Amino acid sequence: MLDRDGFRPNVGIILLNQRSQVFWGKRIRTHSWQFPQGGIDRGENPEQAMFRELHEEVGLLPQHVQVLARTRDWLRYEVPDRFIRRDARGHYKGQKQIWFLLHLVGHDWDLNLRATDHPEFDAWRWNDYWVPLDVVVEFKRGVYEMALTELSRFVPRFDARPDHRNRYLRGGAHQRDASALGATGAGMGLANPPIHFHPVRSGASFELPPGAIFEPDPQTGLAADPHLGKT
Repeated sequence: MLDRDGFRPNVGIILLNQRSQVFWGKRIRTHSWQFPQGGIDRGENPEQAMFRELHEEVGLLPQHVQVLARTRDWLRYEVPDRFIRRDARGHYKGQKQIWFLLHLVGHDWDLNLRATDHPEFDAWRWNDYWVPLDVVVEFKRGVYEMALTELSRFVPRFDARPDHRNRYLRGGAHQRDASALGATGAGMGLANPPIHFHPVRSGASFELPPGAIFEPDPQTGLAADPHLGKT
């Protein structure tokens, strides 16, 4: 379903935990990270599509979240020809999205990356709100910046100082910035690594949500429990 300009209606989801960190998912079999998103089916409104995609991609139900805000207008990005099927070129141009800001009122273990037979992510973590855009596919970065900026004023207990925001939106933080933020990104395979991990106490025992993997905290050097692994 395309509009007259060749854009497919779509929704994007920024999911916050109790610490105002965002759900950050790794696209299956790639090195790209992104927020949940998906197309609006015929007959759906944006909110209905958002709840469907929320369940299909991360396994959550409406009772697990609170809707805090949404973007007022469509945010658009164009998809380069090399990512478009040959038979769709000339018709399909890209996506136009309504973005929703959600607050998780359930638990981490309610998340399930394998809620359907066609998972979108194979790993996830909680990340600081101003995500590093250098790990997002390039043609989506502008929309991410617009959505994060517009919705930031609805984030609970968030320190929205401009210098902190811009450091992340540039997606090219220098090593001294990473040090100041207390993260080195060691072992993550990222060129620009100011990424924070959900903290875990040494020796803590817990079960991962289905489809999740545990990654060590680059600051503390905390190693993953060999008995956990992938679920």
